[in-house]
Formats: sequence, structure tokens, C-alpha cells
Amino acid sequence: MSYKYETPLCKRYASDVMQKLFSDDTKFSTWRKLWIALAQAQRELGLDITQEQIAEMQEHIYDIDYAMAAKFERETRHDVMAHIKTFGEKCPTAKPIIHLGATSCYVGDNADLIIQRQALVQVKQLLLSAIGALYAFAERHKALPCLAYTHFQAAQPTTLGKRASLWLHDLLLDLEVLDFTIDRMKLLGCRGTTGTSASFFSLFGGDGEKARLLERKIADAMGFEDCYPVSGQTYSRKVDYYILSVLSGIAQSACKFSNDIRLMCHMKEVDEPFESGQVGSSAMAYKRNPMRSERIAALARYVMVDTLNPAITASAQWLERTLDDSANRRIAIPEAFLATDAILSLMINIVGGMTVYPKVIAKHLEEELPFMATENILMQCVKKGGDRGDLHERIRQHSQGAAGQVKLHGLRNDLIARLQSDAAFDLTVDEWSELLQPEQFIGLAVEQTEAFLCQVKEVLASAGVSQPVEIDIKV
Repeated sequence: MSYKYETPLCKRYASDVMQKLFSDDTKFSTWRKLWIALAQAQRELGLDITQEQIAEMQEHIYDIDYAMAAKFERETRHDVMAHIKTFGEKCPTAKPIIHLGATSCYVGDNADLIIQRQALVQVKQLLLSAIGALYAFAERHKALPCLAYTHFQAAQPTTLGKRASLWLHDLLLDLEVLDFTIDRMKLLGCRGTTGTSASFFSLFGGDGEKARLLERKIADAMGFEDCYPVSGQTYSRKVDYYILSVLSGIAQSACKFSNDIRLMCHMKEVDEPFESGQVGSSAMAYKRNPMRSERIAALARYVMVDTLNPAITASAQWLERTLDDSANRRIAIPEAFLATDAILSLMINIVGGMTVYPKVIAKHLEEELPFMATENILMQCVKKGGDRGDLHERIRQHSQGAAGQVKLHGLRNDLIARLQSDAAFDLTVDEWSELLQPEQFIGLAVEQTEAFLCQVKEVLASAGVSQPVEIDIKV
């Protein structure tokens, strides 16, 4: 038993892949890669830096002495200085030129952008997997009629696949915003303390073109096409807001999905995956709570609220920079990614292992279908010579009687039996059968789903996704 607090996001929810991306090893090795990129670019532009110094730095990217760094940070109260000193101890030859001309945000901000872009790519893979799983689900159930609801009151029927297409559409919208955000991410570059590049302008003897070229070389070395055109000491904190807004959008979509699943589980139309030894309640042994969907809702709420952090941080920056962003960003950004990772993993797990109960779905549809069929019944009887006004009144009276049977006595809906026993409704057995087919009431649900799934298939194919993946959750 540990006496220290451990975040549940790591212990219970987020994948090892996402945890590694936001680990100290990834962060500080990225700092070292940035110091190497800086030194290499400075050397290429004529500063007195040797290839031996750069080679020495490259040999020590990953062997980070955290105990030494902690010692230096206690002395300096400055994490970047602590790691400069730690890196320098490993690289005595390169020590004099490590971090030359740079400010702390050169490594801090650029590393954050690099890691966040990698994390967005990982989120994209999970999002595509969720889309693939829902595509297969919607294709499988595109023609299964089910009762649709508005205000959670019975409405015109749809199909289960068409309902799934609504979840899918939300995720496709999220994918568009995600791709837009990834494609437009840039580096901070190396602008110095107030964003003017004064230190590098001085290092290069007043050659502004070399200072500008330095940034382009670093961006290229770190896999970015460009740097943001202007900055203070930091990149605009609005970038963090836009990134977390992508995650918030995904959380919104997943939460809507999870709420729908919870409602359908309550109606016994579907079940989440449920292992043979799984316990739904410590008190009620019969329970099969939709705990995965409930967990999505809980984590999604966290991500959506967390988006306020970068919004407020962006609005509160003073002039060229202030430090009240640092502690907040250390928590808000990684945890938003860890929670989103868990949300999408849960969604993939639910869709891939969900059980559908067509007979229960048909039962619920049958309970309401008689009322929905009355307009078609009325029209058919009028075509055969019936009096519309008289028939309408009879349907109204029979409907009220049937509703009373259901609501007052808990009996099944017997409206059709009442109409069939009324001689005014002169229909044959075949006509009654045709008028009561659920497929008569789903409109273009199947066709709409098929057309939409063709679009989804193209998206998946262009992304190289062929088969839905299976994901186990931690607990």
C-alpha cells in the first residue's frame, strides 16, 4: 500500500501509451533533443560549436539522472536550470554551449507542443478505432427497426443502425476538427526572453537572417513545418485552449453515446460487455450496471470542464509573459489527454462487446406501433370507401380505451384488436398484416444509414483502418 496519492487516471484508466507520452522520460529527453537541435543549427550557421560536442550530447539523450536534477532544482528553484546542469554533468565537453542564447520556454514550450502533437496523433488512432467499431455496429443493425424517442417519449420508429449513425456522425465531426488542429500546429521556435530574438541576433553579429534561419532549421529537425510567426516569451496560450477544445468535443460525443447506452440498458434493449465474474453491485447480486458508460460520462465531464483551464490561462497572460500558467498547465493538459485516452478506450470496448436484444426491441416497438399505425389504417379504410370523420372518431375512442388498459391496468396495448373487432374497419388479414409491419414506419432510415456508411468507409479507408480493434479496460 502506497502512502502517497496516485492519480486514478494513471492507476485505473489511461493507457500505458498515453502515460508514456506525458512521462518525465519523454519530457526531459525531448528537452535534450531540442538542445541538440539548437546546437546543431547554431553550428551550421557558423557559431563555434564542434561536432564532438553535439555527438557527446546525442550519446546522453536518455540517461537522465533524476536524483541529480532534483538536487539542482532544490538549489536553484528552477527546473530548466536543474536539467541544464544535469545534462552538463553528463556532457562536460558540450556543457559551455548547452542552451546557448535560449530561454526556458525554448525547451519547455517547444517540448509541450511536440508532445501534445504526438498525443493528438494517438488520440486520432483511438478515435478512428471508435469510428471503425461503430461503423461495423451500424452496418450490422442498419435494418433493425426500433422505437425512436424524442424527449424520451415514444416517437416514430427508426433503426438501431440509424441511431448508431448519429453517434458516428459526431465522431466524424470531431475527426475533422482534430485533423485541422494537428495540421496547423507549429513550434514556438527560439525567440528569447521577450520574443524579439535579441540574444540570437547578437550571437550572429547582427545577422537577422541567420536568426530567422535558426528557427527554420530547428523546426525541421523536430518534424514541424514552421514556427508561429510572432510570440512573446511563450507561444500563445490560446493554442492550448484549441487543443483541449478538440478533446472536449470528443468527450461531448462520447458522453452522448454513453448516456444513450445507459438508457437502452435500462430498457434491456442492449447490454454492455459483462465478464463472467463481474459484480454489478455489492448489495444487489442481480445487478448489471452499465459501469463502462457511466465511467465515460464521469471522465467526459472532467475533460469538458478542464477546457476552462487553458481558456482562463490564455486570458490572464500579462504582456510578454507571466508564470501563473505553469503550474496549471502541468496538470490540466496531461490529464485532459489521459482522460480522453480512457474515454475512447472505453467506447471502443463497449461497442465491440455490446449485446443487442432484438426481441426486447421488437416488444417495445410493438407496444407503441398500434398508435403510430392508426393514420395509415385510416387512409386505407377511406380508400375503400369509409367515412373519414366517422373512422377518425372511432380510432380516437378505441385509442383512449387501449391507453386506459395500458396505464390504468398495466395490460398490453390492445388497440389493434379493438379496431379489428369494429366492422367499420373493413380490412383483410393481409391488409392488416402489411399495415402493421415495422418497416412501414422507418422512412428512409436504412437508405440514409447506408449512404452515410459509404462516407464513413471512405474515411476509414483513407486512414488505413480496415478491421475494428478490441481494447480491454484496466478495471
